[in-house]
Amino acid sequence: MRKLFIVLAIVFAILGIVFAVLPLGTLALLPVGLALIFAFIAFIQSDINQKSLPKWILIIMGITLIVVVGKVTLIKDEVAKDEQFEQKKIESKQEDLKDLEDLE
Repeated sequence: MRKLFIVLAIVFAILGIVFAVLPLGTLALLPVGLALIFAFIAFIQSDINQKSLPKWILIIMGITLIVVVGKVTLIKDEVAKDEQFEQKKIESKQEDLKDLEDLE
């Protein structure tokens, strides 16, 4: 049973790290949380000599959790209005109208 929890923790840890790197927002919290839960269960079920791997998974997932929460709270996605593009669009429309008037 312990090996199953370790394998599940590793799989969800890899998914959590991949989701943390990609711009998926809070979706990365799901695999990170599952990896933490499975690693904690494996840590509890392990003997004293076997607690090394679950401990490292817990540490890595703790750091990944901090990174994900930091990305969500500190990085704001804002859409800025591009004034130069708007100006070029207006000028292009005026030139098109002028070309149409010249053709008539």
